[in-house]
Amino acid sequence: MKALEMTSDKLIELEVIDLANEGKAVAQFEGKVVFLKGGLPGERVLAEITKNKSRYCEATVRRIITRSKVRIPPRCRHFDTCGGCTWQDLEYPGQLVFKRKHVVDSIERIGGLDKVEVLPIVPSNEVFFYRNKMEFSFHVDESGDFKLGLHHRGKYDEIFNVEQCLLQSPTSNNLVAWFRRYVAENKITVYHVKKHGGYMRFLMIREGKNTAQTMVNIVTNYGEFPEAAKLVGALTGEFPEITTIVHNQNGGKANVASGEIEKVLHGPGYIEERIGGMVFRIRANSFFQTNPRQAEILYKTAFELLKLDPGDRLMDLYCGTGTIGLLASRKVAEVTGVELVGEAIHAARENAALNNINNIIFYQEDVKDFLLKTESDGKGFNIIIVDPPRAGLHPKAIQRLTSLRPEKILYISCNPATFARDAAELVKAGYNLPKVVPVDMFPHTTHVELTGVFYNG
Repeated sequence: MKALEMTSDKLIELEVIDLANEGKAVAQFEGKVVFLKGGLPGERVLAEITKNKSRYCEATVRRIITRSKVRIPPRCRHFDTCGGCTWQDLEYPGQLVFKRKHVVDSIERIGGLDKVEVLPIVPSNEVFFYRNKMEFSFHVDESGDFKLGLHHRGKYDEIFNVEQCLLQSPTSNNLVAWFRRYVAENKITVYHVKKHGGYMRFLMIREGKNTAQTMVNIVTNYGEFPEAAKLVGALTGEFPEITTIVHNQNGGKANVASGEIEKVLHGPGYIEERIGGMVFRIRANSFFQTNPRQAEILYKTAFELLKLDPGDRLMDLYCGTGTIGLLASRKVAEVTGVELVGEAIHAARENAALNNINNIIFYQEDVKDFLLKTESDGKGFNIIIVDPPRAGLHPKAIQRLTSLRPEKILYISCNPATFARDAAELVKAGYNLPKVVPVDMFPHTTHVELTGVFYNG
């Protein structure tokens, strides 16, 4: 095989034939696979090789010679800069095709399962302004000026000023611009991630899409917010739709938008959201599905596959704030939820009380340890639901889960690759997976959720 020349001024002509799971375009050159930044299937492009490995290359598209029929102009003015919406230049039906293909490829290639039916992907009814949560970062650049916005594509340490993001709401855009001005006019210092000095770190906005409630969560370095009453008055005067304002202090070096010390500056300290006829309270540091309207469709799809019965005894693993278990509780005899994060369990219990649900109990415990205890206690659960993090199930959790021999295991996943890996183990343990349903929760990104039911025998 002829080696590729690694000269910065060499452009090669390529035909894009596919999209990889992480969103990069795929081409071939001199017997090698080439992963491209830019490009859509059906396009001929001029690209610059940036990495030349023994089995593959990486390249960046410099010019499109022939445009794909599925290419559209991106609506967002920050598309070329922002790392959020990888596929905004790909028409939405085309996005769905490649997301479903990702699920099929994962199940067949990683899981080694060739008899699983992958149903048509469930599209999102909203393709813009669907997120209920956004985190915006404060950042000091080399000149000493600060920015408030989102990360440059592929850069963890570079932030650009957001003027308009199409993912959350027009109000959130106005809030970001207002905060940028307020911090500048009041000469409030901004945190420097390398020097670990300065005050302002993150601005988080949470919205109840079905309740029209809005939370502003300000994450800073240690210390009380300067003239907090002035901020609250100015902010609520400009944005009367804000129902609560929270201040979180985080003095740690890890640059994460959570707090060690929390103080409510205005309102109750939470917002509420409605899903499936229930009300859920969401606090500043609580996890909640980012696309609540599509989450309701995801859970409805999962329950339709599961076919719950009033006599079912259900275990909900990795239950988070209890949303899935609480929605299932009105269809079954009893539910047990298990989650390691204490704040999530507190929220789950609060939401159970808020909705007058009495047939559910929550435990704060590691899932694999709880399963071991359940195995020794001999408690019978005929249905187990798992909705793990992107890393999937721990091997011991799979072993202990299958040793309980539930009739059905409902698996909800945000990562087709780890789902496929775990599916192979469940099938090896004697379970059958007839079909899965992909659900698009995040239009314009490469992410896809899926759900399927494993049957004992």
